[in-house]
Amino acid sequence: MFDQIEIFGLAQARARHAAARQAVVATNIANADTPGYRAQDIASFEDVFARANRPGARPGEIAGAMQFRPEDAGGPASPNGNTVSLETEMLRSVEAQRAHSRALTVYQSALTVLRTSLGR
Repeated sequence: MFDQIEIFGLAQARARHAAARQAVVATNIANADTPGYRAQDIASFEDVFARANRPGARPGEIAGAMQFRPEDAGGPASPNGNTVSLETEMLRSVEAQRAHSRALTVYQSALTVLRTSLGR
């Protein structure tokens, strides 16, 4: 029921994006010493949303159509060919945590508005 209300679908999609980004960051950190490993990242939520927001799409379809795929994050390579920077990964981790908290706050606020409108 709630997934048909656009704000709930977008909050869920934003939380899924943050979780996917956190998983990519964890993988990057786990491979920080792996020779030749290329750091990955996920495109920003806004970019993914813009790609999914095609003409003629209904609001409920947009959140479900978002695909969070890892991409090469670039960056300078160390002598062994690894491009993971622990400082950068730490910043990405904090960004993902903040994005997840923001998504939960939006969801909770929308739920409060819905409950208020129902008189509960």
